[in-house]
Formats: sequence, C-alpha cells, structure tokens
Amino acid sequence: MSPDERAGQLLMVGLGSDAGSRSLDTLVASRHLGGVILLGGWTSGVDAVRATTRHLAGLASPANTAGLGLLLAADQEGGQVQQLRGPGFSRMPSALVQGQSSPGALTASARTWARELAAAGVNVNLAPVADTVPSELGRANGPIGHYDRQYSSDPDRVATMSAAFAAGMRAGGMATTAKHFPGLGRIIENTDVSATGITDRTTTTTDPYLRPFARAVRDGTELVMVGSAIYSRIDPGTNAVFSRAIVTDLLRRQLGYRGVVISDDLGAAKSVEEVPVGQRATRFITAGGDIVLTARPSDIPVMHEALTARMATDRAFANQVAAAVTRVVALKLRMGLAHCP
Repeated sequence: MSPDERAGQLLMVGLGSDAGSRSLDTLVASRHLGGVILLGGWTSGVDAVRATTRHLAGLASPANTAGLGLLLAADQEGGQVQQLRGPGFSRMPSALVQGQSSPGALTASARTWARELAAAGVNVNLAPVADTVPSELGRANGPIGHYDRQYSSDPDRVATMSAAFAAGMRAGGMATTAKHFPGLGRIIENTDVSATGITDRTTTTTDPYLRPFARAVRDGTELVMVGSAIYSRIDPGTNAVFSRAIVTDLLRRQLGYRGVVISDDLGAAKSVEEVPVGQRATRFITAGGDIVLTARPSDIPVMHEALTARMATDRAFANQVAAAVTRVVALKLRMGLAHCP
C-alpha cells in the first residue's frame, strides 16, 4: 500500500441519516477510507439501510480502497442507543434491562439482532458496553448510567453479560467492539459534550472494573474502543485516546490485546476539542491505536494529511502506522473483506 492508502485504512467517518448515500463517495475514493459508521438515527428500517450500505460497499476497489472492503459500523447497543430502527429491526431493551436476563437468553437475542444488522449490510457493531457504573453514582454518570447503558454495577456481572451479548453478535455474523476502555463509569460528565467533569480519580491498572475488558480480550473481541476520559491514577492529564500508558501499556501489554483498537469520536467530541484536528489522529496512533473515528466528514482530509505528513518525516511513526494497518487488514481478512493473493 502507498502511504495515502495506509493512512486511509486507519480512518472511519460518520454518515448521518440525513446525508445522501453518495455524500461520502469522494472522501472514500480520494482518501482511501477504511470504514464508515452510520450515525444520527436511521428509522426507516432494514431496506433503507441496506440500500445505503450496498452503495458504500460498492465503493471498495483497488483504486479507491487498495482492494479492501469497508468496515460498515453502527451503534446498536439497545435502549436509547440504537441507531438503526424501523421495519426489520427489533426494539432492543437497554443494557441495564438486558443484564437482568440469563446469559443464554441474551446470547440468543443478540444473535437475532446481529442477523438483522447483517441483513442491513452492517458488519461491525460498536457494542457491547463493558463499562461498570457504581451503584452509588447510577444515573449521575453522564455517558453511561444516565442512559442505562451498563449491564450492572458489578464488574463480574458486566463481564458475564457483555460477553453473552458479544457471543450472540458473533454467532450472527457481526464483529464486536468492547467499549469504552478503560471504562467511563466513574466520571460525571459525558465526554461527547463536555471537557470538564471527565476525570476518573479512582481507576488503576489493577482495578476490578477492568475485568469486563479482560474477558472481552480473552473471548476474542474484534475491536476495543478507547474512550476520551482522563485517568489521574494511570496517566494524569492525558485523554485515554492519547495515552500510551493506557492503550499500549495497559490494554496491549498488560491485558494482552493484539487486535484492532478504535477511538471513540475524535471529531465532534468536546473532550478533545482543544487538540488540533490533525494531532488527534497522529496522537492516537502514537499511543498505540489503529482506527481513528470521527463523526465529521470535514475532519477526514485534515487527519489524512496529518498522518501522511508525519509518516514522511518520522520513521518510528511510519512503523506504527504499518503495524496498525497490519492489524486492520488482518481483521478484514477474518471478516471476508480482504483476500490473500
């Protein structure tokens, strides 16, 4: 792959339900993008989503994407975080409600939900949530508890039920994403809408709240999403997405994760707005990440150019990009989106 193609494979861009299905064509082709996430609430059902994903998948070609298929993702957790709805999609209960069922029952339900996603042309679910919200915080936790996105306040129960959800998704043909490492359950504000109130002063590198993520790693989760909160007892003052101590030392080395690491949104999120757009991409890769996710298509050219420029002048960074691309291509091979010559 050329440097431009390598950079593109490390970028995933958002497509809103109010944007035209062809609105990303030029970006995918010119920036050789590796993935698209459907954002904004798609309520017209499976057939409408399938029309869009069919078009997006058709953009993959040797010229556009180095011959690699696109990762086509959605946030399909359940409850208030279910981006795809309407005819052909079940109404999924929240994770908190899902957590009250048995693991076997949840796996069976998740298999059905995965088949619905597959029928719509989606191949990656950015779920399950592996965050634990302490009971004393509950809905005062802005990103997770406020929306009942947690399976339980007990990390061992979260590990069991998030694993059951992932097993069903995988059985239904869907790649899964454990999120938001190393956990958003102990902060107050939502990193999407605030740059303050997002510091976790409790979590350590041996914390029980890491157990759901460790379980996901053992079970073979295809992706792990890193959040943008700050963890003062691990890497003070640094957003997790930019922290080598969190992405490389904790997730990759301590937990032994060798798969694809994707960022939480690095476009519209208020938690990172003070960091220049291009640096958001380069700093995530430097930390040990693989796929930079942005909700804003306008960020893609800036991020792409920042990656290629840094590769041209920094051999160590170019080697990190090569390693990240290798992990992304390996995932695509397993998903049938790439083929060995």
